Amino acid sequence: MTASTARSSAATTRQVVLITGATAGIGRQTALHLAAAGYHVIATGRRVAELEALRKDAPGQLSVTPLDVTSAASIAAAVAEVDRLTDGHGVDVLVNNAGFGVAGPLTEISDAELRRQYDTNVFGLMAVTRAFVPAMRARGRGRIINVSSMGGKMTLPFFGAYNSTKYALESLSDALRMELHAFGIDVVLIEPGAIHTNFGDTAMSPVAQFQDSAYAGALAKAEVLRKRMEATAVGPEVIARAIHKAIRRRRPAARYVAPWFGNVILGLLALTPTRLQDAAMRRLSFLTRGTLDVDAARQRAATATPPAAPRARAQAAAPIN
Repeated sequence: MTASTARSSAATTRQVVLITGATAGIGRQTALHLAAAGYHVIATGRRVAELEALRKDAPGQLSVTPLDVTSAASIAAAVAEVDRLTDGHGVDVLVNNAGFGVAGPLTEISDAELRRQYDTNVFGLMAVTRAFVPAMRARGRGRIINVSSMGGKMTLPFFGAYNSTKYALESLSDALRMELHAFGIDVVLIEPGAIHTNFGDTAMSPVAQFQDSAYAGALAKAEVLRKRMEATAVGPEVIARAIHKAIRRRRPAARYVAPWFGNVILGLLALTPTRLQDAAMRRLSFLTRGTLDVDAARQRAATATPPAAPRARAQAAAPIN
């Protein structure tokens, strides 16, 4: 076999892995890890400058293409670019990593903000999946790896909106795993715990807007809450290794919790009565009567302007669709 033939053979057998949300955090680290491991990585994201920086840093074969998972036109353009980059082969492994969370009390978060998280974390993920599944089905093989969270198994105060998107992802992935199995397509969930990325900055940045809400006392301690959450955090390379494991296993597990001690936490929660879990979470999140100043909140509520009628709220939200 000549050198040129060997290179051609390697190019045709190298798996193509597309990663969404690859400009930072878990997505970026996974792209670098898999490129170094010999995969043809196609890294995608909305920020072109960060994608180009990633391409330059990659130790192996790494292509980049812009992708906004909330845009049908952007998804269609990414599918066309993938076909061009792979000479029509398409994607062997789809890593749905794009997602974000914004902290805040559920009664204070706007409909627009709640929809924004679902548009990316749920509807965007499903739109990308639908775009790449047909080629996998035609080949009779493929793998979809959905980056969920331990927050899809447990709910934290002030993270209910984000957690609910991950609960949805868990259920969607379970259904996809069963529906796509006969076509040779595996569906795997990755469930990270706390990770040292910019996720915390993004999630906690909006809490200042709730300083006049009934939860002002608890949210004033947001930085303390954040430090408590990050006490067991690990680097994104831990999740990159878990994703790599899910790719290379001939018969992958349905779920991989990372880091490993997350399984211990989830196991203990399963054995703990809900009332005790709630009490512990309230204390850790400063959701106590003293911290919240419940009496003052009642007085403010009694003198507050009544909320707008449902029809008015729906009209105000309409422009974001």
